[in-house]
Amino acid sequence: MRMKRSTFLLFAAGIFTTSHLYAQKIAGRPASIGIIGDTADVKTPVKAGVALIGGTDIDAAFKWLLKRSGGGDVVVLRATGTDAYNEYIDKLGTSNSVETLLIDSRAVANNDSVARIIRNAELLFIAGGDQSNYMRYWRNTKTNDAINYLLRTKKVPVGGTSAGCAILGSMYYSGEGGSVTAEQALANPYDALIKVYTNDFLQAPYLDNVITDQHYLARHREGRHVAFMARIIQDKKLYPKGIAPDESTAVCIDEKGNATVVGNSKAYFIATDKKKGPEQVVFGSPLQWMAGQQALKVYEIQGTEEGNGSFNVANFTSPQAQGGTWYWWWVENGILNKKQAL
Repeated sequence: MRMKRSTFLLFAAGIFTTSHLYAQKIAGRPASIGIIGDTADVKTPVKAGVALIGGTDIDAAFKWLLKRSGGGDVVVLRATGTDAYNEYIDKLGTSNSVETLLIDSRAVANNDSVARIIRNAELLFIAGGDQSNYMRYWRNTKTNDAINYLLRTKKVPVGGTSAGCAILGSMYYSGEGGSVTAEQALANPYDALIKVYTNDFLQAPYLDNVITDQHYLARHREGRHVAFMARIIQDKKLYPKGIAPDESTAVCIDEKGNATVVGNSKAYFIATDKKKGPEQVVFGSPLQWMAGQQALKVYEIQGTEEGNGSFNVANFTSPQAQGGTWYWWWVENGILNKKQAL
């Protein structure tokens, strides 16, 4: 039975009681704060893909995800906020249903019915907010397992914006206690606001050892992203990769690891080199990462509405990159520098 959001909420509130069967279905959907469409599960052919959205919704990115879902069930996850995505997504393409789950505690995240709704999705979208809430409430729960099932086993399209984008990398900055600025992070890579976690949460295809950042140019976050990567090298002895879309921009990665950039601004793909590690990552001192002014190799792609450029995130190799420009980035005494690679 397909119902509009307003009707669904009236049933949920107990105002309509004419259908005991339908009321039972509503009662069995904990965490749901609204649905458009049919509560009965459907199975449609899906095609894997990940959309990393840097903040501000982009119609083209959602249409890309919907097309890959085969018109199945869409589930939106969040820890705060409303069901506003339901009507927005419903108008952009075909779906059996669009439902928002508010998962704001570990008890809800460990609920079997909540996990079942997530597992039944043919498209998952993680809204913006505060990624430390997602880590605190969802990590090592049945919700965590259900998301990874969609990513790794069922292989459905999954998207995330802002905080939702942040947790899709296997390495992520939690934002606990507040958001660190680039200036703070470069001046002291061990600033108390910098807490970076590795390989303990989500397992998106092709995002192993990737740390994302968002609102990239709008909030001047390039420097802090580099500081996060330096910390991972220093603390974990791992050499990460970075993917960073600006606001109104998305990186859409297909089932083979090929990425294109959709939207109005730019996205960045950042490669580290085990032969070019940072020279100074210590508490209370500016970051130093020179490597002969070639510390990080960065590919910049300007997005378009139709999608522009191509970058293979499966291997981060330069010969396959198209439609963008290569740069070298380095940090000298806490100052990020850039120059075009020749």
